[in-house]
Amino acid sequence: MRRLILDHALLPEGWARNVGLDIEDGVIAGVHRDSPREDRERVTGIALPGLPNLHSHTFQRGMAGLAETRGPEGDSFWTWRQVMYRFLGRLTPDDIEAIAAFAMMEMLEGGFTSLAEFHYLHHDTDGRPYADIAELSGRIAAAAQETGMGLTLLPVFYAQGGFGGAAPAEGQRRFINDVESYSRLLEGARKAVTNLHDAVVGIAPHSLRAVTPESLSEVVARTGEGPIHIHVAEQVKEVEDCLAWSGRRPVAWLLDHAPVDQRWCLIHATHLDAQEIKGIVMSGAVVGLCPITEANLGDGTFEGIDYLAGGGHFGIGSDSNIEISAPAELKQFEYSQRLKHRARNVLAEREGQSTGRSLYEKALSGGAQALGRRIGAIAAGHRADLVVLDADHPDLAAVSGDRWIDSYVFVAGKAVIDTVLVAGQAMVRRGRHVNRDAIRARYTRAIGRILA
Repeated sequence: MRRLILDHALLPEGWARNVGLDIEDGVIAGVHRDSPREDRERVTGIALPGLPNLHSHTFQRGMAGLAETRGPEGDSFWTWRQVMYRFLGRLTPDDIEAIAAFAMMEMLEGGFTSLAEFHYLHHDTDGRPYADIAELSGRIAAAAQETGMGLTLLPVFYAQGGFGGAAPAEGQRRFINDVESYSRLLEGARKAVTNLHDAVVGIAPHSLRAVTPESLSEVVARTGEGPIHIHVAEQVKEVEDCLAWSGRRPVAWLLDHAPVDQRWCLIHATHLDAQEIKGIVMSGAVVGLCPITEANLGDGTFEGIDYLAGGGHFGIGSDSNIEISAPAELKQFEYSQRLKHRARNVLAEREGQSTGRSLYEKALSGGAQALGRRIGAIAAGHRADLVVLDADHPDLAAVSGDRWIDSYVFVAGKAVIDTVLVAGQAMVRRGRHVNRDAIRARYTRAIGRILA
């Protein structure tokens, strides 16, 4: 049993001082407000529940910045994708593990304490499975072990190159499985995470353009009770292609043909109509927003005001990892809505409410649901994942309460993060991961070879 004392903490019922935490096997066993400090290890600063990162492709951290040169025609998600295909063609298993560890380290330093890794890079560079079909899932698990990142692993089912069963493109050869080989991959992924604390394995049909209706049904039927994540309605072209194929918009088709419920996380869902918004809300699913990546790719702007007004759940993810920062994702979400509606503080629910706290608490709840784990709260029974802000930082020193979160999200960002605890263990101290030097050195060697 570890016994901590937090100077300040955001509990489910609000702010509290001198909060005693009893932690057993990485899980909060007891929370005590106004606790005596005797016989407890002090954690100085302002403690928040660690945010879940509900969507990431860690290998893409290695290509951050490589697609920022204008091409001969209009650049888009689809031209970016060609850069990505060329990059992944050179990655070895060692490279993938090194890049994943570096990305997870930056996530922890940036305020994320758990990760749903949407992992679709499965095979060797020629498209052949490794001797262990789950070799690369094992590399993701190894990176999580080294960094301390809490992991929900989502092996991706990717079977075709476009709507209507189109053949995969050459650049997709490392992704492709049929239902039977995917089942073996899932079994291997479950074995790969057995040594991780509190890990979960779910499934991720990549998108409606990458599966057939029949294979989607088969895969979902085999998933059990774990989380199910899928890309949907990210691009206007995707919506148009889905309409041409089925006569239905992507989210409408999915709600009509799949058992979408609270296990599901619909990634992006950028382009929705009113009926689709209502349908997602009624299903209980979470929308997985990746505001920095969605802006970087020029995806469009999510219908945030209507979705939240209807009672929709959301979480945030770092997706392409072009910039890794939990507060920056929340800020980008709010700012996208301000630009769209030409107003301020649009995602707070009521007069007098802190926009930063409202966003933060909603992302905690939606993220925890999407990851399928007891995380996202400083409460008994939840994993002891904390992000502790530096109370002496100039942007925090003269404020208190909800203003701390507003300053964290909209002003100082991840620069105010001092300590990060995962399962009660300090993985970040003074803003730096405890294994930063070794992880950075290995990443630098790998990326130097890849881009040579």
